[in-house]
Amino acid sequence: MQTPEGGPPHRSPDVPPVGTRVVVRHRLPVPDPLSGATLTDVVGVLAHSDAEHLLVRTRRGEVAVPRASVTVVKELPPAPSRRGAPHLALSVEDLQRVMVGAWPPVESEHLGDWLLRAAGGFTQRANSVMSAGDPGRSLDAAVDAVEAWYDARGITPALTLAGPVGFALAGDPLGALLLARGYLPRVTTTTFTAAAATVAAQGPAPSPDVEVSLGRGLTDEWFAAYQGYREAPPGPARAVLTGSPEQVFATARDADGVLGVGRLGIAATWGGIAAMWTAPQARRRGIARALLTRLAGEAHARGVRSLHLQTDTDNAAAQAFYRSAGFVPHHEYVTLRRP
Repeated sequence: MQTPEGGPPHRSPDVPPVGTRVVVRHRLPVPDPLSGATLTDVVGVLAHSDAEHLLVRTRRGEVAVPRASVTVVKELPPAPSRRGAPHLALSVEDLQRVMVGAWPPVESEHLGDWLLRAAGGFTQRANSVMSAGDPGRSLDAAVDAVEAWYDARGITPALTLAGPVGFALAGDPLGALLLARGYLPRVTTTTFTAAAATVAAQGPAPSPDVEVSLGRGLTDEWFAAYQGYREAPPGPARAVLTGSPEQVFATARDADGVLGVGRLGIAATWGGIAAMWTAPQARRRGIARALLTRLAGEAHARGVRSLHLQTDTDNAAAQAFYRSAGFVPHHEYVTLRRP
């Protein structure tokens, strides 16, 4: 990851990207005089990371933690912005940020609060700008920078705009600008959320001859089934599918072979459901329900309380299926591409 203004920041494998909400546990220079504690925690947004310090922006100001004293850095979800069930408590912009880690790009770069993403053209999400927040410059200048970044990588520039369910693209300043510049919107996508425990309890068992297995690794069998229903160049596709902090791959099979697949990506304490597919000859046998239930159950067993997934508004069957499993609409988004 590289910032637009300079070279790549220091980042070790155990430190999340700058901008992530974290808890940093570190050793005190001397034991606390009252409690005798030798460790303490700092909670806030990671503002900077280098070889010497982590800078955490807390409610009381910025705290610099020496790297040598750090024992654990743990990623946290954004703070709730509204009351209600955890899966409904985040704002649209915060959930957009959370979802990035569950379907990560191969390459990314911040433009202010925006995140430019690229993955060799594999999938819309991994090759578009997550435009939550302020790009730190005028919208015209920001779009110019976006176009230059994607042109340099041979990828058609695309930006994703999110808003409440039913939001008007032309009523959004960025949306209006992109439309005026000739960008073309694809179909609107609904982001659904649910409690993992609720989804895990929904599904009946599949037929006795069907086995659903879970694995942490991406197998050739799973990937071949995935490639059977969509274009997935091995290099970028494997990088995206295995790029989350944690991921789980579900496979349904019988004696004749693979009947369906699904994936759970875990990031920022949320679980993202994606890559759900059932073979045409196996439909109406409860395969999708079994895959979804097992993935939700695995998420719940790992302490993940909330799930998210995305499906297009013109896919009535998928929308009805996920609603029946306990998912509810959280927000919508539209991806616009330069022609």
